[in-house]
Amino acid sequence: MTVLAGLAAAAVALTGCLYAQIPDAPASVTRTPDADGVSEELLPYYSQELTWESCGAGFDCTDVTAPLDWENPADGEISLAIVRHQATGQHQGSLLINPGGPGGSGFDFVADSLTYAVGPELIENFDVIGFDPRGVGRSTAVQCLDDEAMDEYNYGVIDEPRNTPEWEAELTARNQAYADACEANSGGILPHITTVNSARDMDLIRAVLGDTTLNYIGFSYGTFLGATYAKLYPERAQRLVLDGAIDPAVPGLEVGMTQAIGFESALRAYLADCLDTGECPFNGTVDDALADFRALLATVARDPLPNADGRMLTVDTMVTGVITAMYSQQSWPYLTQGLTAALQGDASVMFALADTYNARDTDGTYLDNSAEAFRAYNCMDYPVEDDKAAEDAALKVLEEKAPTFAPYWQGPDPCEVWPYPPVGVREAIAASGSGPIVVVGTTNDPATPYQWSESLAEQLENGVLVTRVGEGHTGYNKGSACVDDAVEQFLIDGTVPEDGLRCE
Repeated sequence: MTVLAGLAAAAVALTGCLYAQIPDAPASVTRTPDADGVSEELLPYYSQELTWESCGAGFDCTDVTAPLDWENPADGEISLAIVRHQATGQHQGSLLINPGGPGGSGFDFVADSLTYAVGPELIENFDVIGFDPRGVGRSTAVQCLDDEAMDEYNYGVIDEPRNTPEWEAELTARNQAYADACEANSGGILPHITTVNSARDMDLIRAVLGDTTLNYIGFSYGTFLGATYAKLYPERAQRLVLDGAIDPAVPGLEVGMTQAIGFESALRAYLADCLDTGECPFNGTVDDALADFRALLATVARDPLPNADGRMLTVDTMVTGVITAMYSQQSWPYLTQGLTAALQGDASVMFALADTYNARDTDGTYLDNSAEAFRAYNCMDYPVEDDKAAEDAALKVLEEKAPTFAPYWQGPDPCEVWPYPPVGVREAIAASGSGPIVVVGTTNDPATPYQWSESLAEQLENGVLVTRVGEGHTGYNKGSACVDDAVEQFLIDGTVPEDGLRCE
């Protein structure tokens, strides 16, 4: 089966900015766990008391023990890594953060870039909590390929002509080797790496931190995690912000198609801006520039560009680099540099962009396991689709509305060879009985297109839509005082924004 390649990974921040000085947190505090109403078999988990240790200026860290299988708690345990920056002012509870993915490290997001994750008002009022979901990073993690094998998987050249049976067979063989390595190296956790289990873990984290209800900001995939939490625990979902929403009712085939259309729209916006800078490698109208860009992709598809480290820049790697820069308007100058260099036969900048997406360091090591966790969650969360008519219809829409990316946006579904069948469903989430849930959408968000935020806000019984008019992925703490005020007043004071608030 052919799948449309979705790329809704954690937000890539290539802003080049310096983070503001992080305020010190008070001495470490342990609060009484909230274990009211917990079943006897789960009580040992919900009643555990945490031991905090200092882990950097203003931060302390701990591990939370969770069941491997929430349906069978006696079948084993996993560890969840937590980092905390305690409220610098009046403590109003914990605020959990998920940066997206699936597979993004909330631990690193908070510990490395606290003031990028949240504004100063939230730092003052909340213990800001970063956590690595099950399967991710410092928690009990999915492990697949070593660095050399990962390089070959991400960047290796396939000699067979694209879209031929031989090309598909080689990709399928690579996907099978990848899946086999994940199964061999992950210690039996793969069937339990699901968003439902992660949402249950999040309720456990809430409880052992001593909070009776959840305060939460989820970005990108983190919106699906947050909505799933609200579905499971609506009475505890009281102040949730879901920024850059994924529509939980959209099937995987449509996810890939819609994202391609979103990146096509973002590319046109980038080229319009590029042509106005005086440094753009293209000339003429946006359509002229787009034609030249497509010609460049076609050239690289025929003849990959050599890099100084021996890797070859394939068209797939180039597309990864391009879409990486689409996540933030502040990254557009990097794309201009990369395209200018590529036109001169220099692949280095495009590799730097793609390496950022793939979490690859300059020395060839991989900084985290986000790609492995991304694969594990998606293969368990998304039902396998095998509808040739639906595939053909999606490809037709793709070719019409995303003609630049369409030739490079399909291939064998890697989840077809995953060692476990998916258990997730794609359906609307109402979260009946929850508190207000604020959904933030950005009008030209390429990775999680705006219509998904509109749809999720409509599905949720108590959904409230806040719109940021602009470019880039997600809206909070991205320069809009209007969005920031709406989010922060909601989380701090419980002031619910006007549904439909539009921040120009």
